[in-house]
Amino acid sequence: MTTMTLAVPQGLKQRMDSFPEMNWSEVARQAFMQKIEDMEFLKKFKSKSKLTDEDALRLGDEVSKAVSKHLKLKAK
Repeated sequence: MTTMTLAVPQGLKQRMDSFPEMNWSEVARQAFMQKIEDMEFLKKFKSKSKLTDEDALRLGDEVSKAVSKHLKLKAK
């Protein structure tokens, strides 16, 4: 197995240290695997998509605006 060194903020390290029973290496491995699976899914999904990058950006902008509007109305 390959060894990898990670940098984490001091505050996070202190919080991690408060749970000495945790195998943080295993937590990191699982998080890496989940992220890789997510990225592979997105890559596969994107390869089958007919949307252009411009279409995706436009739709993302429309969704962001709609969510923002919804949240502003809900806050009133």
